[in-house]
Amino acid sequence: MSHDAASTAESTAAHAQDKMSPYGRKAVFASSIGYGLDGFDLLILSFALSGIIATFEITDTQAGFLTTVTLLGAVLGGIVFGILSDRFGRVRMLTYSVILFAVFTGFSAFAVGYTDLAIYRFIAGIGIGGEFGIGMTLAAEAVPARMRARATSWVGIGFQCGVLAAALLSAPIISAFGWRGLFVVGALPAIVAIVIRKRLHESPKFLEADEQRPEGQRRKSPLRLLVADARTVRISLAMVILTSVQNFGYFGIISWLPRYLSDQMGLDLTSSSLWTAVTVLGMASGIVIFGQLADRIGRRKAFWIFQIGAAVSVLLYSQFTDPTALLLGGFVMGAFANGMLGGYGALMAELYPTEARATAQNVLFNIGRGIGGFAPVVIALIAARHGFPFALALLPSIYVLAFLTMFMVPERKGAELD
Repeated sequence: MSHDAASTAESTAAHAQDKMSPYGRKAVFASSIGYGLDGFDLLILSFALSGIIATFEITDTQAGFLTTVTLLGAVLGGIVFGILSDRFGRVRMLTYSVILFAVFTGFSAFAVGYTDLAIYRFIAGIGIGGEFGIGMTLAAEAVPARMRARATSWVGIGFQCGVLAAALLSAPIISAFGWRGLFVVGALPAIVAIVIRKRLHESPKFLEADEQRPEGQRRKSPLRLLVADARTVRISLAMVILTSVQNFGYFGIISWLPRYLSDQMGLDLTSSSLWTAVTVLGMASGIVIFGQLADRIGRRKAFWIFQIGAAVSVLLYSQFTDPTALLLGGFVMGAFANGMLGGYGALMAELYPTEARATAQNVLFNIGRGIGGFAPVVIALIAARHGFPFALALLPSIYVLAFLTMFMVPERKGAELD
């Protein structure tokens, strides 16, 4: 073979490796669906809060704790399903996690009091805890390195599609069936989980790592690999801070946004649903843009741009009183505040080895989700004393912390997975 022919063959092979395979597309789609069900479940709770408060005669702070306890369950679920996924496979555990959260979301519809509802939400949260890390890991392992941030961002888009569906469907469902009807609909994803399990085989990267392990060699504890040495401890600490900021900002905004628009701005349920939906569309647009940026200019620069944008846009939004300004401002705020979501999947996939990747994604993100889960309670407490605009105006400070934390995170754009 001539030198030119060999070069052409190598170029063709390299180009083929850079394209997303049919399996890669299926893996990203399945991961997006799984995470979308997560988003749907969490936002229907936000829309159900007013009805739950009236039914069980509880305070705003108690109602906010239902979101918090769901996210605390997600921390436990993140640890459990992360370890199981690194041990038994990504696809199987993704299926089980969806079924668990779907079943206990359905039980929430039949709660007889605040206590059992909180228990159902906690167990549903355990299932929810598995979906981010497993889905992000599956997507990151299934695509070429140059497309990794875009693939994990599409998983993040799945979450926003679930949130958007909840924003658009909640008002008509509540009008027809009350808040309990929302949780009945939230039980349907169990069927989707079974379909996913039948149509998607296991991650080749996971199978390859499993086959290469010498016979008889004990598996390393994936939790220990998150703190394997001083460098890894520093990276893991940075990821906890970053994911805590991400989730605190997100849940601080989205959990009380419908109530804020309704009570403070005088919008009716349908209008507040529309305004929330526009904010969610902004979030989805931001995720797409972030994935493109991160794959082109690097993870660190993309995070810095969005962290600055989040701080500025949230501060400005808290000062708006005109409905049109709130509509447009919500889109921009959503784009910056949640655009970074998909980036964590690529970032953590590149920072941790295959034998601990799902554990890292699930544990670190869900610790951040557990900490961020206190945002609804904190926002409610501050708003009770100073009003919701003041509470929102305090949020930009957390993005300054995230900006500084990015200095602790190595840049691994385009790196092959270990």
